[in-house]
Amino acid sequence: MIDLRSDTVTRPSEAMRRVMFDAPLGDDVWGDDPSVAHLEAYTAERTGKAAALFFPSGTQSNLVALLGHCQRGDEYIVGQQAHTYRMEGGGAAVLGGIQPQPIENEADGTLPLKKIEAAVKPIDPHFARTRLLTLENTFHGQVLDAGYVEAATTLARRFGLATHLDGARIGNAAAATGASLKALCTPFDTISICCSKGLGAPAGSVLVGAADFIETARRWRKVVGGGMRQVGMLAAACEYALEHQLTPLVEDHAKAERLAAGLAEIDGITVTAQATNMVFVEFTRPALDPADLHAWLKARDILVGALYAPRFVTHRDVSMADIDRVVDVVGEYFRRG
Repeated sequence: MIDLRSDTVTRPSEAMRRVMFDAPLGDDVWGDDPSVAHLEAYTAERTGKAAALFFPSGTQSNLVALLGHCQRGDEYIVGQQAHTYRMEGGGAAVLGGIQPQPIENEADGTLPLKKIEAAVKPIDPHFARTRLLTLENTFHGQVLDAGYVEAATTLARRFGLATHLDGARIGNAAAATGASLKALCTPFDTISICCSKGLGAPAGSVLVGAADFIETARRWRKVVGGGMRQVGMLAAACEYALEHQLTPLVEDHAKAERLAAGLAEIDGITVTAQATNMVFVEFTRPALDPADLHAWLKARDILVGALYAPRFVTHRDVSMADIDRVVDVVGEYFRRG
């Protein structure tokens, strides 16, 4: 099966499985799992932050970051299309009593600085207290411009706001720009890094930030059910992913470029965007039923997704030969008339 629904569908490599099998274990709720401790120290060093905390998922890592930065009745500024607002079940509001203040994202994923400034509430009992600015990198595959990040986080600090980055695919941003994880993380107070999107780990995310913040986050992790026991096998997989599987992400970007070029040649498809490892398309044939296309592709062992818009996501478990087959099969569908 050629699975282009997401880069979360990858499976651990043989080398990663060996690292997982050999990982020393302990009870992480007691702080006794050496593999978890090593991952946290390693990630903190790589990102230039004082401390780190291991989580089972990026959704939980982002949620705990919001709970750590905001109290009930506070609000966070967030993109209308951001994962932390749109795709994480409303957890901040449901579980934390934290009000989101969404701003429509520009096409490149940025939030206009003037709109951020206008969204900050005055200190007044009538308003939720604005506490936090959250950004996302990458955004639908696009890397946030470093100059914009610096300007946005500087603006946030001017208003006394903390800053959090949903860095679910920050590895793709690093691969695309050549910037280090530390450089990409430096402007933010906290960053959530997902190891199961593109990097090949079976599960796990790491939240990094100041030491006192991470201690607060450790309590919140327990409250929301994220305390895990002998979880060193997953931690070892995440450390292996961060150490060995960041640089190869450039290959996934090359696959996406090849896929976009091939799909663009097919009558009935318009490639609307290609960035890092994601390709977004529009179907221009009248009366085309996307469900029929998806079913037709699935019958030929190809899976594609449409969670945000019709999209194809390349990853380490898809080869260049697979990309060429997808183009051929999709082309065959549209040539049927």
